[in-house]
Amino acid sequence: MKTPVTVLGLGAMGSALAQALTAAGHPTTVWNRTPGRAPELTDVTRAKTVADAVSASSLIVVCLLDDASVQEALAPAATEFAGRTLVNLTNGTPAHARRTADWATQQSADYLDGGIMAVPEMIGGPGASILYSGSEDALEAHREALSTLARPQFVGTDPGLAALHDLALLSGMYGMFSGAVQALALTSSEKVSPTAFAEELLVPWLTAMLGSIPQIAKDLEYGAQGPAGSNLAMQSAGYVNLLDASRDQGVDPALLVPMGELLARAVREGHGDGDTAAVVQLLRTAG
Repeated sequence: MKTPVTVLGLGAMGSALAQALTAAGHPTTVWNRTPGRAPELTDVTRAKTVADAVSASSLIVVCLLDDASVQEALAPAATEFAGRTLVNLTNGTPAHARRTADWATQQSADYLDGGIMAVPEMIGGPGASILYSGSEDALEAHREALSTLARPQFVGTDPGLAALHDLALLSGMYGMFSGAVQALALTSSEKVSPTAFAEELLVPWLTAMLGSIPQIAKDLEYGAQGPAGSNLAMQSAGYVNLLDASRDQGVDPALLVPMGELLARAVREGHGDGDTAAVVQLLRTAG
């Protein structure tokens, strides 16, 4: 018999997790603050209370709105967690994860924190992955069940590392999207087809630029091995044109301004001959 699993939270993602587990043959118990959520889940056992849901399984998967809702939901069932594994897939910060891990330890439970790198429609499919941190033994003990959700990737025993990696990846995504949004706003201020611009120029350009990221990371970790091909002084001087052009076209440059300020600061502080890795250092020491 496959491992029984409890899923706490039946929002879009929680429902997808429960669906993937039942499809793989895991007896699945679910609980949601509002009864009757996700009526499409017909092969699950619906618990009336969190304590009932937790006591039904050795593996408890939590996917709620935020950290506050996690703490509120788990508290009434604290005495039921001894000897069980708590897997928290709620989006949160490293500090949230470490605090919940401490709470789980106090209840004599194993803890895994997870960052879901997928949208609900991808859960259970080959393109989904989940970053895990915390108890590696717990991951290995429940690898089969957790693998039905997405490809598991362990990033460290510090419970906060999955959230750190998750939010860092999302930061990169939103940074890319903000640049793309600005580019589309700028071009669509004239009679330029947004679709043609995106497909023929923007996506190929961004794809090519992604190839420079590993070198920035190496320069950050090991130090630059040679002169910058496009130093920060040159970039800062040219960056002004991005802001001016946006204003001239009636486009708000708000998404671009912070990077321009950071480049200018790098030059002022003597990093004009350096490369992008120097900007990372400025962010890490800001404030």
